[in-house]
Amino acid sequence: MFMDTSQFRISDAQSFSISDAVTDSPDGFDRDESKATVKRLTKRLQSLQRLMWAERKQRLLVVLQSIDTGGKDGTIRSVFGKINPQGVKVHSFKKPTERELAHDYLWRVHPCVPANGEIGIFNRSHYEDVLVVKVHGYAPKEVVEKRYEHIRNFEQMLVDEGTTIIKILLHITKDEQKERLESRLNVPEKNWKFQIGDLKERAHWDQYQEAFETMIRETSTDSSPWYVVPANNKKYRNEIISTLIVETLEELDMQWPAPEEGLEGIKVE
Repeated sequence: MFMDTSQFRISDAQSFSISDAVTDSPDGFDRDESKATVKRLTKRLQSLQRLMWAERKQRLLVVLQSIDTGGKDGTIRSVFGKINPQGVKVHSFKKPTERELAHDYLWRVHPCVPANGEIGIFNRSHYEDVLVVKVHGYAPKEVVEKRYEHIRNFEQMLVDEGTTIIKILLHITKDEQKERLESRLNVPEKNWKFQIGDLKERAHWDQYQEAFETMIRETSTDSSPWYVVPANNKKYRNEIISTLIVETLEELDMQWPAPEEGLEGIKVE
């Protein structure tokens, strides 16, 4: 039996408090057992993704958000790294280019949503425009406040047009971020991942937590829910997200396409 992921789904967004959200694995968590579970889930995910690609009727969008070092890249490698890359598209949304800034903030996002048969993964997303933009005051407060409704409407349109959306906030503690940043400094092979700007962003920890909380309260809906996943323990994180993706795909009730007529009796010489 796989774990119940409903415990991580935000069902009552208006009362959500990020300070109450779990960040670590439960007592007695068995890393080896979890690793074996993820291995089984990966095989199931491989089969479901093949079916999705063959059927070409369903679309899945996975949105990953977190504080710096929260584990977005690691999640993508660990959960999706062994499935067919033809059917998986990863998009990382960095600082907007001049061309992107010349358009509305959703302009660069819409072309990246998955097509029929695809799993799309957003490594950061349109939510940066109510997170980093809000924390640093890159846009007036009244402009940012309007964006929650824009985003709800945008995502509802995607759902109405056949896209299933899962939004995941990878939730870690400030102490865990400190350890991960120090690891990037102390391990030569990880030095390339460290940026001085990470320390400047860390100084805004409390503001980011407030922005995450508001983001979830304003944009977690029945059709496009947020999941707040404890991410201090990477093994536990991977098990949760692998389970969530598998159960979501299974609920789509996908079917193999019907074969061409007249295949009976055909022999390949």
